[in-house]
Amino acid sequence: MPKIKEQRMEEIRSFDNTFDWYDYNSSNPFPKGNWNSEVFKNNNPIVLELACGKGEYSVGLGKLYPEKNFVGFDIKGNRLWVGAQNALAQGMRNVRFFRAYIDHLNQFFAEKEVSEIWIIFPDPQLKKDRKKLTSPKFLNLYKPLLKAGATINLKTDSPELYQFTKEVIEEEGLTVLRDVSDIYKECSNDPELSIKTYYEQIHLKKGKKIKFLSFTL
Repeated sequence: MPKIKEQRMEEIRSFDNTFDWYDYNSSNPFPKGNWNSEVFKNNNPIVLELACGKGEYSVGLGKLYPEKNFVGFDIKGNRLWVGAQNALAQGMRNVRFFRAYIDHLNQFFAEKEVSEIWIIFPDPQLKKDRKKLTSPKFLNLYKPLLKAGATINLKTDSPELYQFTKEVIEEEGLTVLRDVSDIYKECSNDPELSIKTYYEQIHLKKGKKIKFLSFTL
């Protein structure tokens, strides 16, 4: 592992806005069911950003909605460090980060503890549908954790993932709230959708269309 990555991995374990699932033991349990009372110290809605990368959306949404709490999840500590450091530098108390595998989400959150999920430019997993973060496998993982009427948002440059998710929504009988095939043509002034991640800027330079789906389970 390059030295800079090793250094960042050590640093995020010392950040007071970042959790690392390897650090926990029986005397220091996960805040499952107690995110509002123990972590954020308020009763505001909890919003997750899954596969958050450098955390641009968690930080961006945290600025737009100070009345909500945001938790960015990713297993890549080197990327997560960027978002955590950014949030710390700006004194943001409504944004946290968690280095962990998304498959284990139900170890970290209790039933009906989450109000919304954002999935921003995830790996489209073109060869393995079950690994897509909008596959039935993952939707079944999210469902018990979500409050009634909770929203799942997908922003992607992948036409394959976009179409796959639309098909899953139809097959599962889910409710579509928004379906945007080209964000910057159809709703360029939307503050939520105008937050640009590092990867989105790369996709836009390549002329790719950015798509968005919002739905409920």
